[in-house]
Amino acid sequence: MTDAELARAVAREAGALLLAIRARGDCAGAEMGDRGDRQADDLIQARLRAARPDDFILSEESADDRRRCAARRVWVVDPLDGTRDYADGLDDWAVHVGLAIDGVPAVGAVALPMRGQVFASDDPRVALAPAPARPRLVASRTRCPALVERVAGALAADLIGMGSAGAKAMAVLDGRADIYLHTGGQYEWDNCAPAAVALAGGLHASRIDGAPLRYNCEDPLLPDLLICRPELAAPVLALVAALA
Repeated sequence: MTDAELARAVAREAGALLLAIRARGDCAGAEMGDRGDRQADDLIQARLRAARPDDFILSEESADDRRRCAARRVWVVDPLDGTRDYADGLDDWAVHVGLAIDGVPAVGAVALPMRGQVFASDDPRVALAPAPARPRLVASRTRCPALVERVAGALAADLIGMGSAGAKAMAVLDGRADIYLHTGGQYEWDNCAPAAVALAGGLHASRIDGAPLRYNCEDPLLPDLLICRPELAAPVLALVAALA
């Protein structure tokens, strides 16, 4: 199995597990979210350690082994991105399985189980139609940052609320949105896999100052992100600089 094939298989299996937990109906709300986080993490850790025993894993749901900082290959995992959306019975949650090599988001898979889709860096399945007259900017459904609202206003963009970071990024990839802009706090596991898939599909992915995304940092905080159609990167970055 290539790294991308492994990422896809593991993300798909974890997504199926999360759907099964929901379908059993023996828990709900926060308990279901906690169970999903824990069991999906256990599955992903087991599969990756069996297939790539020499690699390190950075997961939202497991203790951080800082020895990873000296490693070239680190899997960056969010077993259930959008835990609240999952627990609330919504559809826009995801599974992220990314691989950073020398700090670069080299490989990734993002599963959207409720849509029956897995996007991977070796098959990103980009579906970009001609850009609409009004760009569509996807942002947090519950806590859209003020800067994002200002950029949307300056672009005369339609603002679309959505849950998981992976769901937002894949909405740009499959043509349902044009821009995903985030400020105000994320961690490496929130965007490593989405960034790897987006970059493989020819999208722009960077920090909001235009700097490259870097992973396997000692502090995994990665507070801002821009994923968008390549022709929109320059105007969005210019607006961010002017409005911040």
